[in-house]
Amino acid sequence: MTVVVKIGTSSLTKVDGSIERETIAKLCDEVASVRNKYSEIILVSSGAIGAGLATLGYTDGRPTDSRVLQAASTIGQPKLMAIYGEELGRHDLNYGQLLLAPDDFFVRSRYLHAKSTLQSLLSAGIIPIVNENDAVADDAIRWGDNDRIAALIAHLVQAEKLIILTDTDGIFSSDPHLNPNAELINEIDSRTELKAILGESGGPQGSGGMQSKLAAARMAAWSGVTTTIASAKRNTVLADALNEVPGTGTIVRPNRRKLSAKKLWIAFALEAKAILEVDAGAEQALLNKGGSLLAVGIQATTGDFAKGDAVTVVNSLGETLARGLTSLSSQELSSLIKISSNKRPQGMRLEVIHRDELVVLNDSGDDEVSADPLTS
Repeated sequence: MTVVVKIGTSSLTKVDGSIERETIAKLCDEVASVRNKYSEIILVSSGAIGAGLATLGYTDGRPTDSRVLQAASTIGQPKLMAIYGEELGRHDLNYGQLLLAPDDFFVRSRYLHAKSTLQSLLSAGIIPIVNENDAVADDAIRWGDNDRIAALIAHLVQAEKLIILTDTDGIFSSDPHLNPNAELINEIDSRTELKAILGESGGPQGSGGMQSKLAAARMAAWSGVTTTIASAKRNTVLADALNEVPGTGTIVRPNRRKLSAKKLWIAFALEAKAILEVDAGAEQALLNKGGSLLAVGIQATTGDFAKGDAVTVVNSLGETLARGLTSLSSQELSSLIKISSNKRPQGMRLEVIHRDELVVLNDSGDDEVSADPLTS
């Protein structure tokens, strides 16, 4: 069984940015304890930026200047890897470092290289430790947290389990930092629409938060992977999550259909800039006929967007039907809504979202992963 384990900055660093060595030691102990049964384990570790900020003089929270964050990562990454090496070495385990960016998943040649590298490391009994390539990542094409990278790696290696370790016990009915009566949600379906306020990153150096973890879990679910979100501080959390011991955290079950890596990115990794409401005819075309989204079927829009932005498609009841990348802007679309093709303005495109850039988030849809999971 192949398992991907992700641990966040809030669990790995202290308030002043220094590394929580005890947490890394505990994680490495737990990895060693389950290796007999789960021989292929990939660690996705945040913490490089947090570990480097203190050296640059930032001990009171996370700055927003990308140049500072990139510089911090170059300082913190070797510190982080050195500790991992020492702690895994106590168990005679070897590791390999792999720094990835979004293009490593969506450019075919780079995707295949990343997959080959991971497979080579795993077959040699070496534990890959993955982090986003913060030092050189372009702000326009980066994740900003490792949760989604962990989900895409689970997809890439066809893992059975994804375990996301964080600073809370899982997903709650409301933000547990604000509401002491918040209840742990033990299990959710991949399509469950949670109304709770999920909260931001629990630590001052962190970049994720429960929203990104839920998005990652849903990405994994649409890859056929079971995800558990649990506390890094829980004793034997890794073994308990793998064995699905009740109360370990929140389990997100896999969906019956699978999506390609590109469509996972469209559906869950990108922030939706707007909402497009469609009529019943367009809804049926999307769900049952495998068509593109046309302007004639759009009833209303909420929000502004540019060509290529991600948008959410809903029906008249507000139910989410799909996500997609638009082929035109909100300004262009406003002149096309409810206009038939023979009456649309000269040179304007009737197609709002091409089928290849559209992900139907409904079990009646026909999006499925192909033999090559990189294809769209």
